[in-house]
Amino acid sequence: MTSLTKVESNAAMPVQDLDLIDADVSVGVESSADVERCERPWGFYETLMMGKRFQVKRIVVRPGGKLSLQSHLHRAETWVVVAGCAKVTVGDDIKLLGENEYVRIPLGEVHRMENPGVTSMHLIEVQTGGYLGEDDIIRYEDVYGRQ
Repeated sequence: MTSLTKVESNAAMPVQDLDLIDADVSVGVESSADVERCERPWGFYETLMMGKRFQVKRIVVRPGGKLSLQSHLHRAETWVVVAGCAKVTVGDDIKLLGENEYVRIPLGEVHRMENPGVTSMHLIEVQTGGYLGEDDIIRYEDVYGRQ
């Protein structure tokens, strides 16, 4: 005998009810009006979800784009490549990541991501820690002249 439980929730809604402002067909991403896009010299990011001690971002890096060599005092990060190719630096290690590959950046570790490819690189970044503000960045090198 099988036991079933009915769960009712307002959390899901049909796709046609969403107010879509952007669709990235190449990786099947649709962004709702609730997601704020932050433009940067290397591409952009969108904060998809925030909690007390975590944050999830979608990061898109243009071909040839390079984020600053940096570290954080209050957070660790995990990067998962979902489209394209990423050249990542974590400490003294430099490696290429393809789709479905990931890297963990421990708290305080010097790191950078670059897009050596000819198409945009898309990744999901999961930040964890006690403080997740954008001002928790120590920059060591930046090709765009940011401090």
